[in-house]
Order: sequence, then structure tokens, then C-alpha cells
Amino acid sequence: MSSTILRLLTKGMPVLRAQVALLLVLVVSGCTTNASDVPEPSRESSPSSSTTRSATPTSSVSSPPISTTPSLATSDRPFEVVVPSGYDESSPAPLVLLLHGYSSTGAEIEAYLQLEAIADDRGMLYVSPEGTGDSQNNQFWDGTDACCNFGATPIDDSQYLRGVIEEVKDDYAVDPSRIYVIGHSNGGFMAHRMACDNADTIAAVVSFAGATFADQTSCQPSDPVSVLQVHGDADPVISYIGGSFPGVYPGAVDTVAAWAEQNTCAAASPVQTGVLDLDAAVAGPESNVLAYSGCASDVAVELWTIPGGVHVPQLSPTFTGSLVDFLLAHPRQT
Repeated sequence: MSSTILRLLTKGMPVLRAQVALLLVLVVSGCTTNASDVPEPSRESSPSSSTTRSATPTSSVSSPPISTTPSLATSDRPFEVVVPSGYDESSPAPLVLLLHGYSSTGAEIEAYLQLEAIADDRGMLYVSPEGTGDSQNNQFWDGTDACCNFGATPIDDSQYLRGVIEEVKDDYAVDPSRIYVIGHSNGGFMAHRMACDNADTIAAVVSFAGATFADQTSCQPSDPVSVLQVHGDADPVISYIGGSFPGVYPGAVDTVAAWAEQNTCAAASPVQTGVLDLDAAVAGPESNVLAYSGCASDVAVELWTIPGGVHVPQLSPTFTGSLVDFLLAHPRQT
């Protein structure tokens, strides 16, 4: 394994967790009006369907001490820190959080995006935390008023994820200017909320098939944040043009327009700056890149549109690396 998980916190106790070795998201795991109507993601596994990741480092990096007093924000919700093989505590590393979609898991979104190897290659600390189970035992994030706390569970995932970030910062050398969030579907909604609520900490976010708040009074970031919206224009779950669950959410174009306004971008509309290969089902580069210019603090606001792209498209080999490169190109200006 190219990187080593050094810690799992759960109520202050170190734990080893069995992980599914090969998980593919094959059906839609997004949000609908009735949460119980959403099918569980199907899974395919190798003959040995799970492995136990050792908490013993395989590199020369020594593990920091296990916290015995985790913060209230995270004490009852475990998370793992994946440490890059080249980690050096004298050189602060970027941190990326990866957020799964509704009814999905951290293991499933990792299997789909395969971020761990890329985070290791780029020298990034990496956490893929779990949401909370609803009445149907489907994990969700309390993202926006549209998605996906359908049962109005009293929970604040913005505070929880902020707590995750703070705990990682306490135990590892984290570059405070390079803290990022990537989310798919419900996780994409949550990524937008993190940018809205924690702009003093988050440098940039990627929302893949998510959306921001329809009511922009609910999003009042304290600082400029770089935002990348990635969306298929044929997505039948989170519509590219917007929709409701019944909570209303904006489309992809309106989402980036709202962030352009929040970041006081000078350009009234985005311009095409390139074409990327994001969809493995289409030969060659197919996805248009639209970007706003003249934004505050040199932040970026971009929309990558996958023509004919669905909610869970077949990703190109360069898809996840392109997301990470966008993030790393946009540190927080302090």
C-alpha cells in the first residue's frame, strides 16, 4: 500500500477497521423526494471481499500519539487519517476531505474516485469520513436545505467536519492554506456548505453532481473560496438545470454564478478556457471548462460540464487527478 492509515478515533479508543477491498458504485446513490425510494448502491467484490488495514506504519514515519480526549464534535463518529508515504512533520502537508453521497459510504466513494493513491502521490493527508444513518439506515450529510437530511435529524455536519479538520491539525502538520473538500452528490451539497460556513479554513472545494443553496442568504462566507462544480448535463438524479426534493436546489450554471457573486468576480459570465477528458465512455477530451475571471483574492470559480454525463459516470483515468490539481492550484490567500 502506498500510504498508511495511522489512526482511527472512536470515543478515544484506537480501533482497526475492516475495509471492503473492491467496491464499485454501479447505481445511483443520490437524493430523491422520498429517501426510502433510493436504491442501495450495488457492490462487486473480489473473492476476498474485505481486508483489514494495519495501523502500524509501513514507512519510517512514526505515528503521533493516539488522542484519548477527542473533541465533542467527533467523539462518537470515527474517522481515519491516511498519511502519505513521504509525510514529514517538518513540512506541513495539504489536507483533503472526501465526502460520499446519500446512502453511500466512505469506502464506496474512495473505490469510485480512487483518491487515496493520488493523495499519496501529491503528498496530501486524506480523510473520507462517514455521514449519519437516517431512519432507513442510509448515510447522509446535513448539506443544504435541499439535500439530504430528509428526516430533520438534529445534527450539524458543518461543525462535525470542522472538528475533523481541527483534530487532524492537532495531530499532524497541516498546511492551513491548503485544506480542501471534495464531495459527490449529497457530499457535493455538503462541500458547498463547508465553503459557506468555514471559509476561514477551507481553501477550495469540488462539488461533483451537487449544488449550493438556492437561497443565497443561507451562504455568507467570511472569505473568498475557490469552487469547482463538476456536473453531467444528463444527470437524472441531481439535475444539471436544478430541481427539488421537494427542497429547491439551483442548477450547475446558477451554482457557479452564485459563487462568482460571492467571490466578487469581475466577469459577468464565465468563458470557456479548455476541454478535459473526464468521461471514459467518450473517446478523447469532451468536457467544457468554463471559468470566471477577476475574482477576489485570485480564487477560481469554474464549471466542468460532462456532455451526456449521468449521476455516476464512467470516469476517465485522469478525472480524480484533475480535481486534485485544481485544488492544489488554489491555496487560501492568508
